[in-house]
Amino acid sequence: MLVVKMGLLLPLFTVFLFFSFSSAELSSKAGVNYGQLGNNLPTPAESVKLIQSLKAERVKIYDANPKILHALGNTDLQVSIMVPNEIISNISSNQSLADSWVKSNVIPFYPQTKIRYLLVGNEVISSTTKETWYNLVPAMRKIKKSLKDCELRKIKVGTSMAMDVLQSSFPPSNGTFRSDIAIPVIKPMLQFLNRTKSFYFVDVYTYFPWSMDPLNIHLDYALLQSRNVTYTDPVSNLTYTNLFDQMIDAVIFAMKRLGYPDIRIWIAETGWPNGGDIDQIGCNIYNAATYNRNIVKKLTAKPPIGTPARPGSILPSFIFALYNENQKPGPGTERHFGLLYPTGAEVYGIDLSGETPLSEYPPLPKPKPKNDKPYKGKIWCVVANVANKTAIASALSYACSQGNKTCDPIQPGKECSKPDSLIRHASYAFSSYWAQFRAVGGTCYFNGLARQTAKDPSYGHCKFPSVTL
Repeated sequence: MLVVKMGLLLPLFTVFLFFSFSSAELSSKAGVNYGQLGNNLPTPAESVKLIQSLKAERVKIYDANPKILHALGNTDLQVSIMVPNEIISNISSNQSLADSWVKSNVIPFYPQTKIRYLLVGNEVISSTTKETWYNLVPAMRKIKKSLKDCELRKIKVGTSMAMDVLQSSFPPSNGTFRSDIAIPVIKPMLQFLNRTKSFYFVDVYTYFPWSMDPLNIHLDYALLQSRNVTYTDPVSNLTYTNLFDQMIDAVIFAMKRLGYPDIRIWIAETGWPNGGDIDQIGCNIYNAATYNRNIVKKLTAKPPIGTPARPGSILPSFIFALYNENQKPGPGTERHFGLLYPTGAEVYGIDLSGETPLSEYPPLPKPKPKNDKPYKGKIWCVVANVANKTAIASALSYACSQGNKTCDPIQPGKECSKPDSLIRHASYAFSSYWAQFRAVGGTCYFNGLARQTAKDPSYGHCKFPSVTL
């Protein structure tokens, strides 16, 4: 029998109550990322209703859009807003600028809008200059001071990180932050998060490591669908049943290496693309629905599941993303992460509260898509959007100016000069450019003017260059 002196009982009981109330305040229900890079999206007021229809607990936006914040007022949705990357360096050295930002972007909406999280930048290490990296934590400190001075103590300050901040992530026990940022950037950030009891916000996509190595990573393991695929870490002896847990635990071990083993994790983004380009693998509605339904089930489980390194821990989350956003640059997958089409219709059934059993969702499209394995064959890049002929002419000029004889065949008198059509000439230029530069990062996008096709656009003596996979 354990005998506890009364003098110790009260403090222990108080600590127990503190953790009970703290954990009770943190809901495991999933939220959603509300991106705005589309020219055909519903209004903020309509979007808020759609977010509520998905039974989301919270919403994250990538700025502090006043129309969205007004629309979120007097709802039960917890809100995360963001300081844009572009002003981080200025704020880092100017407390009055930080104060002004908070007074302009938080005070007018609080507390009617339940702003609970303020992220300073988005994937700063992945998308900005080194100068901004070193200014990140000073900016976070100044934003926190501004909130404190305004007595906004409920708002947690953080920043979102992609997985590329890790130098090593496999096995998970070998998780290590990159040597160029570990000490000057990450360690002071972890110190800040630890001191302010905030979260390490991380973007976790199992899609990307799987799509880069589908031979060695089982698709079901990436989709949290595996029944018999496991991996045991040879150092920690922890056994993993899905790739998501591996990725999270790699971050946890990396933080532990820097002396901060207990900072809470927040899933700032996770999801799976419902569509993409021909040369992209596994991006389809079937896999997107499978992943997002499974991840929501895991993240909202009661009692919490956690990960092998932190069993039973709550992982609050934002699923990416609310809409398919047609103006996002890059590969086709970037424009196909939405739970909803821009019309507001569901891409597939999803309940972010986790209360709907998987068996009650409507059936997914049949037959199962065939792009779970890499496409083998030829692909061309042609004009997709003919609405803006001025933009097409500009893109044509760009494509022709980049390469060595990229557009020779469409010059007057050459084999592809006739018919003298802007669309045909641009399609040739896009295909020629992509065939020449794909290996070094060139894409078939051209600001949304181009698309991939497996149908050969060649005609007569005019043979379009292609990419062969």
